[in-house]
Amino acid sequence: MPYIAPEAIIEAKKMDLLTYLRNYEPYELVKFSGNTYTTRTHDSLKISNGKWMWWSRGVGGRNALDYLIKVKGLSFVEAVKTIAGHTAVQAPVYEKPQPKEDNRPLLLPEKSLTTGRITEYLFGRGIDYEIINYCIANELMFESLPYHNLVFIGYDENHFPKYAAFRSTNQMKIMGDCSGSRKQYSFRITSGTGKDVHLFECAIDLLSYATLAKMSGENWRELNLVSLSGVYSPAK
Repeated sequence: MPYIAPEAIIEAKKMDLLTYLRNYEPYELVKFSGNTYTTRTHDSLKISNGKWMWWSRGVGGRNALDYLIKVKGLSFVEAVKTIAGHTAVQAPVYEKPQPKEDNRPLLLPEKSLTTGRITEYLFGRGIDYEIINYCIANELMFESLPYHNLVFIGYDENHFPKYAAFRSTNQMKIMGDCSGSRKQYSFRITSGTGKDVHLFECAIDLLSYATLAKMSGENWRELNLVSLSGVYSPAK
């Protein structure tokens, strides 16, 4: 691997995608609505508050470096050199500091009127129909458009969506968190009155446990089940 100065890598990682496009590829930047932007080449790629999400591919990131690698197909070295080359000719202009993580709005995909795809997918994973229907009826998950992904929702104390995780229902195995998600409000079923809380790495594990509990004759509605949404290390 060619040598790249650590300072160049650090500077490349600092640049958010909106700043990069405004300064170096303005012809690609298209305003979508409010403070949300998209690109001329990929209209399903949305940029908002320091993050971006390419909904048609289930790919997202935090900065321009991620974009050049995941969307443009550049290698890590090529992506760093591209950003460094631009900044050497023209220093980037940052219009304003990026908001803190907690202030970033949750970007949810469009909701499908049907739930057949996600029901079939979950049943194929062995999840009980009653549990699937419970989650759909209580808006704990929905089917998204246009690619019919499965989206799990987590709510705050006022039942306002604060977290969303998406998972493809086809063979592509695409998954991730929606932009603006706050993991402290991850997907959970906590209608139970017991003192015990069962923790799981992901939502599918949670639903599988609820299914096994029902199969063993236990009342799964009395359980408190919480998904940790993967391994997470908070910022210092």
